[in-house]
Amino acid sequence: MAETNPKSEPFSNAEKDPDDWTTGDEPMTGAQASYLKTLSEEAGEEFDSELTKADASKQIDALQDKTGRGK
Repeated sequence: MAETNPKSEPFSNAEKDPDDWTTGDEPMTGAQASYLKTLSEEAGEEFDSELTKADASKQIDALQDKTGRGK
């Protein structure tokens, strides 16, 4: 029986809804803040430094759609 490489399997949390994250209500990470600030500037929208991890993720997705980045 062949073993599967766990690193080649899709990671189940990669597509998890931010609303279901156990740490979603924590402050956004530094990486999220940096990327979100860049996207906000490109989209001409205000950057909110007080977002949670989950809300930052949703805002990043929305701004990626608006700017065409990350696709």
